[in-house]
Parts: sequence; structure tokens; C-alpha cells
Amino acid sequence: MSESKGLVLVVEDERNIADLQRRYLSREGFGVHVESTGDAALAAVRRMRPVAVVLDIALPGMDGMEVCRRLREEGDWTPVLFVTARDDVTDRILGLELGGDDYLTKPFSPQELVARVKSLLRRAAGPQHHPVRRVGRLALDTGRRTLHVDDRPVELTTTEFNLLAFLMQHPGQVFTREQLLAQVWGYAGYRDTRVMDVYVSQLRAKLGDASPLRTVRGVGYAVTDADVR
Repeated sequence: MSESKGLVLVVEDERNIADLQRRYLSREGFGVHVESTGDAALAAVRRMRPVAVVLDIALPGMDGMEVCRRLREEGDWTPVLFVTARDDVTDRILGLELGGDDYLTKPFSPQELVARVKSLLRRAAGPQHHPVRRVGRLALDTGRRTLHVDDRPVELTTTEFNLLAFLMQHPGQVFTREQLLAQVWGYAGYRDTRVMDVYVSQLRAKLGDASPLRTVRGVGYAVTDADVR
């Protein structure tokens, strides 16, 4: 256990799927704890402080989206990987809007599950050097993983933070949605690039009139390079 890469909480009510997830994550050196209901999942996160949560959406009683919503309301930003049985854009977008960081659609390969969890943790860890980057009224600290707008702290999910950090590191440069997905998640191949629009919309809502995000029609997104430090 001392060599564990951290505890991953798996929340899945189908025992065979939960066992498969546990087995493959354990092989990669993670500690794994399994719960099968939303209420038990919330209690486990508060008690165990896992490094990541693999969260099925369709749970008995409180569903996975409600679990994530309550965690975020409490200020808990543990990375959440949603698992859904439906290849439904609405499910995926709603999950991301509630603060989820990534998603998998059943059926999925256990190797991909492990890759997604590792990617979440790499992104949450951030870069090894810790500069504070400033654009306009924004000050983003990649070491402490904090964002301030006019000295006011703004809470971001792991993915929102990494998206903003990447764009702020390349002010004025325009990136396509596919390029941003590859940078933010660590690999390409997402079929629906509209999820990037969701993240940009969420960031703009949180940043308000201080947002430096710019849409380049027909291409993608950029951060304006005015007053960059």
C-alpha cells in the first residue's frame, strides 16, 4: 500500500464492471475503494479524500450528477471521471457543466479507463515550474492552482483551470477545438468537439467582463494578448 499512486474511488452499482475497474486500476498501482450508491460515494469522498473519482451517472437513489454537484458546492474539486451508459451529448454536457472533468461511455476498455485516470491526475498536478501568469485582470498561479480576478478568488474545475492556463501560456495564438481537446485531455480522438464550447462558456460566465477569451469564427479560441505579464 505504501507504493500506491493514491486512492481512486469507484462508484458503480454493477458489480462485474466495478470489479473490472478495481482490477485494472490496482494493477497500475492505485488503491481502489468501491461504492455502489450516491450517498455512500459522498460519505467516502469526505472520509477518504481520494485522488480521483470514477463516477457512474446512473446510480440508485442519488445519481452521479447530483453527487458531483454536491461535491463542487462543498468546494471539493477532486477530479471526477463520469461514466455513462448512454452516448448522449446532453448527459455529457450536463456532467461537464456540473463540474465533471472527463467522461467515458459504456462499453469501454479498462485500459482506456486507466489512461483517463492517469491523464486527470497529470493535469491536476500541473507543471513542475510555478509561474504566476497575468492577462488583463486575471492572475493565474499554476503552482497553487489558483485564479484571481481583481484580487477576487475564482473557483475552477481541473479542466477549466488547465484550459485557461494553456491559452494564457500562448496569448494571441488561435487553437482549434481539436487542438484544445488534445492539450487539455492529453490525447485526441474525441468525437464531439462541442464539449469545448461548454468549457469556454463556463469560463466566460465565471470570469465575467474580465474574460480575455476570444472566439475566432470558423477556427477556435484564443486569449487576447493585451496587457500580458
